[in-house]
Amino acid sequence: MTITEKTVSEIATENPHSVRVFETLGIDYCCGGKRTLSDACAGLNVPMERVLELLATVGQEAGDAESIGWNKAALSDLIAHIVTKHHGFVRQETPRLDALLTKVVSRHGTTHPEVRQIASLFEAVSQEMSTHMLKEEQVLFPHIERMELAARDHKQPPAAFFGSVKRPVANMVADHDDAGAVLAQMRELSTGYAPPSDACPTFRALYQGLEDYEHDLHRHVHLENNILFPRAIAMEREEASGTSCDC
Repeated sequence: MTITEKTVSEIATENPHSVRVFETLGIDYCCGGKRTLSDACAGLNVPMERVLELLATVGQEAGDAESIGWNKAALSDLIAHIVTKHHGFVRQETPRLDALLTKVVSRHGTTHPEVRQIASLFEAVSQEMSTHMLKEEQVLFPHIERMELAARDHKQPPAAFFGSVKRPVANMVADHDDAGAVLAQMRELSTGYAPPSDACPTFRALYQGLEDYEHDLHRHVHLENNILFPRAIAMEREEASGTSCDC
């Protein structure tokens, strides 16, 4: 299979540095990552030759936390990374961006009514993410960690009130899709987070912060949708069948 026939999420999983290329070109590698690279490029009118050139040269940097081989790491380590880095980022940035939005809406809401819409959308996505992260941290993630521990000790996997891990995973993926759709609306309203010509420093800081928030959420969702959740489902399946799983 050539790289053009692989899905965007497969490429991002195999080569974590490729997410930088996808972010630069606006190619969705998390919620919309099931398309082949060829289809993704065609949909955005991005020259395939340019994408292949960038993918061939990326990934030489060292020390990038996202470059860790999460496909082979312990699931507990991946969960700790997601909670510390990505959940922590959302909780840190949400109040800061809320404050910036309040200032920008009060000063520029009349001449730039799109910021009022952006503020409403950000409030919705931040509330959804707050609930979503709690469900992961209090229910799904601990269950996955218990499954992994049982597998290591060759014990029966723990029973859960929700039955198969596929059920909460499906709910989390649906939340991710909803959040991604809201962020796409925000990007469209802001014309790709391009500050208007009369933007003050606060306005510019807001758009930069929202773009950083979007990029972090894409990486966050990629780690869960494309790595953590499939590995957890595979572990549950292998434990149920009584065979070992190198998850």
